[in-house]
Amino acid sequence: MSIIGRSHLETLKSIDFAGVCAQAENDGEDMSKQENDQHRWGQDDQKGAMNLVTPEVTLKAIQSVKHGRMIDLSHELKSGHPMLPTFMSPFLMSIWSDATTSRRMLREHMDNTNDFGVFTERVELCTHTSTHVDALGHVTIGDEMYNGFSSQDSVNSFGLERLGIEQMPPAITRGVSVDLAGLDGGEFLEGGRSITTAELKDALSRAKVQLQPGDIFFFRTGYSRYYMTDNRKYIRSAPGIDVDAARWLTGQGVAAIGADNMAVEVTPYPEKGAILPVHQHTLVEAGVHLVENLALDGLMQSDVTTFCLIMIPIKITGATGCPLRPVALI
Repeated sequence: MSIIGRSHLETLKSIDFAGVCAQAENDGEDMSKQENDQHRWGQDDQKGAMNLVTPEVTLKAIQSVKHGRMIDLSHELKSGHPMLPTFMSPFLMSIWSDATTSRRMLREHMDNTNDFGVFTERVELCTHTSTHVDALGHVTIGDEMYNGFSSQDSVNSFGLERLGIEQMPPAITRGVSVDLAGLDGGEFLEGGRSITTAELKDALSRAKVQLQPGDIFFFRTGYSRYYMTDNRKYIRSAPGIDVDAARWLTGQGVAAIGADNMAVEVTPYPEKGAILPVHQHTLVEAGVHLVENLALDGLMQSDVTTFCLIMIPIKITGATGCPLRPVALI
């Protein structure tokens, strides 16, 4: 039985969170043929482009560290976060055990003599809350999931049987971040503003950086100013990449793509129709993870473009994503 009520659907429609799954051709400068090859890393592969984060790539990233300074790229995980009605539940946390009660119970039932008290809590959340990473099993194209797996054969009532977030390995690799917030002359890009392949290439050229296989690519739009300050505006629309730009990035061999917005991709999509076409390309076709709701102002303020990125997902078996605390080590 569906849990989606009419009122929730009306709310969802008001968000105008739509796009079209456009089929875009690559410009011949990338790895597009490999990226769309079925079973590129074998018929049983569930790691996707994270296979490109090899020991050599990790070692090179670690060797790039010069100062030992860390920049946190995440938001706090707490009540009041932006969320999409129907598809996301709110963050809830309550104290499960308190010091007063635990001291009494331990004293009465375990003869405790050192007056030990303890606090624990219970947390309920959608795994796509706050800064998080999408598992490759997060979305489908029809019944198809990454690597040709069928969604009907890959999920049960307790979670994903394939392509859950536990399949994503820890990543220590080169991070590349470009600041695109000023493209239109202001401090941030407006919602619904598409970021094109040409603009990504230009930003990387100005930074004198060339993407390499195994890189994780982030871009800053400045739209995080609305995160938990105007959640309705934050989820209704956002600047982000279009399908052409996503195809170009995955064609460069990046292992993941992230941004300081709700979905990485532009919303609403310029052409009316389908939903989240960039998600379908990256997660299903290319096996490239998406990192959403990043906090990238610290990198911008430090004028950092390349860095050693430490990004370790939580192994929640069968989950479609997980909260994340990525760190730039420079």
